[in-house]
Amino acid sequence: MKRSNLVLGSLIAAVLITFSFAIFSQVAVSADKKMVTKMQMPFGGKEDVTFANDLWKAMKGYENWLMKSDVRMGMSPHGDFIRLYYNIVNVNAKPYHVIVKDNYGGDGVTLNMIFESPEKYLMAVTVMVQREKGYDSDNNDWFWVKYNADGTVSKGDKDMAMAGRVAKGMDTGCIACHKAAKDNDYIFTNDGS
Repeated sequence: MKRSNLVLGSLIAAVLITFSFAIFSQVAVSADKKMVTKMQMPFGGKEDVTFANDLWKAMKGYENWLMKSDVRMGMSPHGDFIRLYYNIVNVNAKPYHVIVKDNYGGDGVTLNMIFESPEKYLMAVTVMVQREKGYDSDNNDWFWVKYNADGTVSKGDKDMAMAGRVAKGMDTGCIACHKAAKDNDYIFTNDGS
């Protein structure tokens, strides 16, 4: 009888340990999923990419907008030379303020080379769009997107689409850099000084 009680007790203990381990594993997996969800970037999702694609279509012909700068010296991450454009653009029947920056570069590229063949040296097109109130109130509701020269949304680290609240909360990236111009609605200006 003592031996059967010992076997039964051992069996119950083994079942309890196995059951406890299974519950603990489920809790750990659940916590890991919550951690992954919590750590997901606030950009590059399906809605961001859809809006970015709709925006690109709405910007067709932006090179002919009346409000544009001359090609001027640029700096990282935008390129050796840049050209800026501004307009109000309707995306899905809503008007948005849009700032476009053509990013030019290449080995030994010069201003004359860009004037002769701009499409050859266009590396990327970066865009700021002031979205509807409440989109990202921490950052004046700006939507950021980087396009490849062909108009496809650029991908960053870990194959993340560079569209939306790009690099929000990070030390580098669109928002982190433009926060230096927070008092000017996140827009850098160059007054020549």
